[in-house]
Amino acid sequence: MTPEHFEQGQLVAVLTTQPLDRLLDYKAPEGGVWLGAYVEVPLGPRKVMGVVWGPGKGDYDHSKIRSVIRTLDVAPMRQEMRSFLSKAADYTLTPMPAMLRLATRAPGLGDPPGKRLVYRLGPSRPDRMTAAREKVLAVFEEYGGLSFTLGEVAEMAGVGTSVVKGLVKLGAVAEEEAPRDTPYPPLDPDHGGKDLTPDQAKGAMVLREAVRSGTYGTTLLRGVTGSGKTEVYLEAVAECLRMGRQALVLLPEIALSGEFIDRVEARFGMRPAEWHSGVTSTERRRCWRMVGQGDAQLVVGARSALFLPFRDLGLVVVDEEHDTSYKQEDGVLYNARDMTVLRASLNGAQVVLASATPSLESWANVEAGKYARLDLTSRFGAAVMPKMRAIDMRAEDLPGGQWVSPTLANGVRDRIAKGEQALLFINRRGYAPVTLCRACGHQIGCDHCDARMVEHRFLKRLMCHQCGETKPMPTVCPHCEAEDRLSPVGPGVERLAEEAAVLFPEARIAVLSSDLYGSARALKAHIAEIAEGAADVIIGTQLVAKGHNFPKLTLVGVIDADLGLQGSDLRAAERTFQLMRQVAGRAGRAEAPGEAVLQTFQPEHPVIRAILAGDEEAFWNAEAGERRAAGVPPYGRMAGIVLSSTNSQEVFDLGAAMARQDGPLRRIGAQVYGPAPAPIARVRGRHRVRLLVKAEKSAPLQAALAEWVGQFRLRGELRIQVDIDPQSFY
Repeated sequence: MTPEHFEQGQLVAVLTTQPLDRLLDYKAPEGGVWLGAYVEVPLGPRKVMGVVWGPGKGDYDHSKIRSVIRTLDVAPMRQEMRSFLSKAADYTLTPMPAMLRLATRAPGLGDPPGKRLVYRLGPSRPDRMTAAREKVLAVFEEYGGLSFTLGEVAEMAGVGTSVVKGLVKLGAVAEEEAPRDTPYPPLDPDHGGKDLTPDQAKGAMVLREAVRSGTYGTTLLRGVTGSGKTEVYLEAVAECLRMGRQALVLLPEIALSGEFIDRVEARFGMRPAEWHSGVTSTERRRCWRMVGQGDAQLVVGARSALFLPFRDLGLVVVDEEHDTSYKQEDGVLYNARDMTVLRASLNGAQVVLASATPSLESWANVEAGKYARLDLTSRFGAAVMPKMRAIDMRAEDLPGGQWVSPTLANGVRDRIAKGEQALLFINRRGYAPVTLCRACGHQIGCDHCDARMVEHRFLKRLMCHQCGETKPMPTVCPHCEAEDRLSPVGPGVERLAEEAAVLFPEARIAVLSSDLYGSARALKAHIAEIAEGAADVIIGTQLVAKGHNFPKLTLVGVIDADLGLQGSDLRAAERTFQLMRQVAGRAGRAEAPGEAVLQTFQPEHPVIRAILAGDEEAFWNAEAGERRAAGVPPYGRMAGIVLSSTNSQEVFDLGAAMARQDGPLRRIGAQVYGPAPAPIARVRGRHRVRLLVKAEKSAPLQAALAEWVGQFRLRGELRIQVDIDPQSFY
């Protein structure tokens, strides 16, 4: 359908990225403007970006209406994208300007096309090498010959631009003119397809047929770890490319993208477009523009890639669809998995939700007939699923302050002797979760949050995992001023590494924790080294559960399998089950059989028994029964309301007033719980009060919430944040 064109002088309604509660009217510029065009408009003394959203109202003095300054040289926003932003805004109760900001997060969109100077590795090496020059050359070598702007090279290398220019004069760095944005090289769907197992071939055929239909549909691709889910959904990507449509693969973790990009290049002959915080601003702009023009066939990205302006989106894959990182927890609160389904339904696209341990929401949608389901039941090649067993910690003779049981330690020594790798897993970053004064009992907390500070011994600092505040590790108790009485309590990944060094003195030990690396590139490089055998014992947090392949890893030891079972989170059992199964699945990928060992004080707990038995359907059925009886997601609806202010009294007063004036919610049968202090009652100096709203599955919750919240005018420092379908309850 041809978009509507507005002639010069006609009134158009423009949605801007500014925090306004309405569209603004402007006159179309010389030459007119198309519906959906990205434009620059005057707003007071400033120039701001916006999108032509429709015809203007024109119910006031036209002489005072200003004109659109110019139309940006990018593809207009398509109708399905405008619908997606509007529906996503309605569902999440987000103002439209905030949604538009999500959809325009690329630098320099208003810059005119043209040439720019870029820099790449030159043919020679300088006679005299300095540390600064070494850093610059290392950047180019790390990125395999890519070109960058002067500012990007200097920033990535941590040097001044004069160092780069000096290397240009010496011929070690080449300076050349290049188009500002260039299309991505075409991908070949028939380039590098692998021989599939019968299990994989059957799944690939079903997905290819779904893509060929050109209609919307969602398929849950469930396969045990190591079953080759990636190869199966890449066949769906290939079919999408053959049809001339675009594909998007969402990954939960930047650290996964390097290995995945290599697999895509091997399969299709060229590298895809990337969209995540690890790519340069130049590449982000190029990706955004080329996606809109149709000159990027495949994008691999983080959750925000869902808001790119695809010209013809035919397939979205959500890899590790159960992963909690798909939920945006600040700014615009949305779940990328759910928004993917919405976007695909508007684009006539297929969705593949891939996971070894699906979310209960996706499992329930399959049971309800909303999603199709494909199961891959066997591991690829010779690898078999690891044996799983529990170590009853009540029967282990373990000294205080130690965390690796004698039984597990002996298993690790056995694997090291065979030249294999062992993984010790604990889902806690840092050295110790609590620093306690043995004299007065004081626990060192954050100055800005109601959270304990975590010791990071490698960094020699205490860190708040809520707001990121750090401070040096004190030697004197800040409460009673006793010297040398501060003691770490409980294990973190760094403390576990310290213990492993004592238990396995000859072993090469590697720690994998996201906070220990200065960049995603450094983390990727370390993961690649470990996969090639650079470590005997890996100490890791949940980062290691996310799709990394360690061919020599044959033993996984979970240090505290009970850790996730405590607390009031309605998803605690589900997340523990998923995490333990994912971690266990790291073991035994190659010919050597794998084993997963869970240290637990509760071997009789239903979740632990379900993990060991491997009976996932029984677990899901039991968990679904409990949630259904309680009327909670996915069999009911919930919303979290967080009120915050620097003044604790006014935030409690507002919460009490909201609880009293809940008429709009009572009319739809919803219940309001609270107000109560949020579990973390102060973050970055702001006091937080939480209310929870619970309603039946069919209740029109968003409309009632909007009416309810709309009754209250916020003054001063007060803020209200509405979280539809909350994933965390902090």
